[in-house]
Amino acid sequence: MKPLKRYQYERYAVLCNLAYAKSFKHTRLGFDANGQRIIKNQQGKVMIRVLWSESRSEVIVVIKGSHSLFDWLLNFLAWPASCRQLNLPYRIHYGFYRLMTQLSYDSPPPQSLNVLQELESILVPLIQRGKHISITGHSSGGAIGTVLGDYLSRKYPKCIKRIVTFGQPAIGNWQFHQRYLLKSRTYRICCDLDIVTFMPPLPLVYWHVGSMLWLYNGRIYENTPTMVRLGRSLLSWLIRPFSYHLMSKYIRNKDFFDEH
Repeated sequence: MKPLKRYQYERYAVLCNLAYAKSFKHTRLGFDANGQRIIKNQQGKVMIRVLWSESRSEVIVVIKGSHSLFDWLLNFLAWPASCRQLNLPYRIHYGFYRLMTQLSYDSPPPQSLNVLQELESILVPLIQRGKHISITGHSSGGAIGTVLGDYLSRKYPKCIKRIVTFGQPAIGNWQFHQRYLLKSRTYRICCDLDIVTFMPPLPLVYWHVGSMLWLYNGRIYENTPTMVRLGRSLLSWLIRPFSYHLMSKYIRNKDFFDEH
């Protein structure tokens, strides 16, 4: 696996953080004026931004984490769901499956595309023009980003450049862990003692994929054993449960990536 360089980490972290802001000026970040497409969830809230410029070969897909009551409720629907309709050979968290397959707000009948289908319809012309896709997301946005990347890579081989997630919970079963195609291109970044990275709390039911980079006490640790992180996280959680899950924590730690 190629190391994640500092400037790459910074760029994805900034995009994920700004995705939650009310105002998002993509041209200030080096993207073309017409180099943005927005996908809204069924409630009309921005869920995904697709960003690109003609001068670069990389298209960046930025996926928000849970940002409404509906999203948070889906987090609790944690039984495994089949992905046969997506032609994927594994099961994933039902609530996150619903996030990906909910109807897109801007796709009314008779077309009625779901979020995944609308994303694919935006990306295919860009892929055909030789561009490569990077996917980044925070929390549940990072979790579904791994599945979206795997789905796209199976249909359009070699289209995915990398996947970078921040504070993501686990999403797939053991078959997902074994059959995921992008292990060498996926970076899962955990900040300090972020308890969300251990969810859902169902041991051996849900598994993570890719290389884990843990930002803790001013250092970077790669692929730290889960029990080591969990022990420290449980103690911290008793004091400040979700303080380390904020996207601002990941922005703070961007300087730790000098050697990556």
